[in-house]
Amino acid sequence: MKKKNNIGKKRKVLKIISIIIPFNMILLPLSSIWMASYVMTGQRQTLEEAMKWQSDHYDTSFYKKMEKTEYLVSGYDGCELHVELLKNPVESDKYIILSHGYTDNRMGSLKYAHMYLDLGYNCIIYDLRGHGENKKTFTTYGILEGKDLSLLVKDTKKRYPNLSKLGLHGESLGAASTITSLKYHPEVDFVVADCGFSDIENVLRGGYKNAHLPSVLVDLTNIGARIRYHYSLKKMRPIDSLNENKIPILFIHGEKDTFILPKNSKDMSKRTQGYQEYHLIKGAGHAESILTDPQTYQKYVSEFLQKVVN
Repeated sequence: MKKKNNIGKKRKVLKIISIIIPFNMILLPLSSIWMASYVMTGQRQTLEEAMKWQSDHYDTSFYKKMEKTEYLVSGYDGCELHVELLKNPVESDKYIILSHGYTDNRMGSLKYAHMYLDLGYNCIIYDLRGHGENKKTFTTYGILEGKDLSLLVKDTKKRYPNLSKLGLHGESLGAASTITSLKYHPEVDFVVADCGFSDIENVLRGGYKNAHLPSVLVDLTNIGARIRYHYSLKKMRPIDSLNENKIPILFIHGEKDTFILPKNSKDMSKRTQGYQEYHLIKGAGHAESILTDPQTYQKYVSEFLQKVVN
C-alpha cells in the first residue's frame, strides 16, 4: 500500500511539472517582451507638457521672442526628425546641436539654449527618434539615435554654408546618442556630454537593484529586446564609440545622480583619445546640473570652449 501511495505522489509531481514547464516556457518570453517594451517605449511627453515643465523650473520667456525656423531632416532609414533653429539675435556663424533626454523632446533642450545663445551660438534643437512630433517608435539608447545625429550634422553643414564652428551638446539619452555618433567621425569641433551613460546595461541593473528586483531581469529584458525589436541591450554601449575619438569632450555629471551614476561619465572620460574634462556639479541629481548650479555649469562650459574653440 505504501508503495502505491509513493507511485501516486510521483505521478502528481510529474503532472504538476508537466504543467509548470510549458507554462513557464510561455510566460518567460512574454514577460521578457513586456519588460523590453517598458524599457524601450516609455511614455513620451508632448511639446506642451515638456514646455510646461521647463517653464515651471526656469525662465523660458526668451524662447517666445526668438526668430525660429522649423524643418524636417531625414535620419537613418528615412526616419524624419523635427528640427528647429533658434537664431541668435546677434549675427553669428557658430552653431550648436542640442539633444534631449529620454521621454522628453526638443523643449527639454531650452535649459541649455539660453547659455549657448549668450555664448554667441545659433541653437539647433530637435526631437530624437520616437519623441516629440516624430513618428512613434522604440528607443535603441544611442545605436540608431547616434546615426540620426551624424546625419543631422551633415545636414547642418550643408544647410548653413556660412558655418564656422559646430558643437554638440547632449543630456542623458541625448548625451549617449551624441557620444555614439562620434564613431561616425562627424565634422564637429567639440562635444558637451551631460549625465550620459557608458552602457545601458549598468543603468538597468542599478535600477532593478534599487527597486529590490533581481538583476537577472536585465538578461530577460535583453532577450525580449532581441525578440521584439531585434536589438541587444548589450550592444547599447556609447563608451565603445570613444576608442578612436579625438574630438574634445566636456563631461558633466550631477554629483547626486543615482539614476545614471557619475562613474559612467568618469569611465567615458578615461576612454576617449582626445582632450577631455570631467566635472561634477555638487548637489545635483539626474539632469539637474544646470538648474542646480547654473553659474558653475556655465563657467565649466565657457572655459572649455575657450580652450578648444579657436
